[in-house]
Amino acid sequence: MRLLAFATRNSKEILRDPLNLAFGIGFPLVILLLLSAIQANIEVEMFVIDKLIPGITVFGLSFISIFSGMLIAKDRDTSFLMRLFTAPLSASDYIMGYTLPLLPMAILQLVISFIAAFFFGLTVNANVLLSFIVLMPTAVLFIGIGLLAGSIFNEKQVSSICGALLINLSAWLSGTWFDLNLIGGWFKGIAYALPFAHAVDAGRAAISGDYLSILPHLWWVIGYAVVIMVIAVIVFRKKMSSDKS
Repeated sequence: MRLLAFATRNSKEILRDPLNLAFGIGFPLVILLLLSAIQANIEVEMFVIDKLIPGITVFGLSFISIFSGMLIAKDRDTSFLMRLFTAPLSASDYIMGYTLPLLPMAILQLVISFIAAFFFGLTVNANVLLSFIVLMPTAVLFIGIGLLAGSIFNEKQVSSICGALLINLSAWLSGTWFDLNLIGGWFKGIAYALPFAHAVDAGRAAISGDYLSILPHLWWVIGYAVVIMVIAVIVFRKKMSSDKS
């Protein structure tokens, strides 16, 4: 009950900033509209919708890291967590309390993006639902990155790390805007050592019905998500111990 109460409080904090919330959910939709308009006016197939939408959704989910990071960093900076530490909650409870309210935001973002994609020619079938499910670990991954950053840095630093650095890193190294094979070499190697390109490829494999190719990519995303979440809990626990002493 205490965990749910904490999660409810965090939901209210997120809803108190509807402008940024609308931007985080709606900006990927703007990018989708823009690139689809470009594709409609050129003969070369650069932004085919079934290849584009998984990348757009991964790009959009990266914005959630800002919300999770800013939420926990703000609580640390205002000493709100110091008062909460008197409650009988573990570090994992706190991390879960920050994570739960952000999952509906991720789901809403995915729903809006896929519905928009239908109007641009994405075929409505069971593979779309599968792609939706496959992309959910990516949401957990970005939430975890934000929570880890928020446990270490202040609000301003989190805004720079999760806002400028992470979003651009995930955009350029995910293969959303161009085929990574076109560059190859060390750039492609770095891209596939990180989870972002694997997240996009897993989503594309699901939409295309290439089921055997999903798990090899999805395990990378799940592995990164689990490791980052565990590190976030450990770092948060250390912050709890240091703040209590």
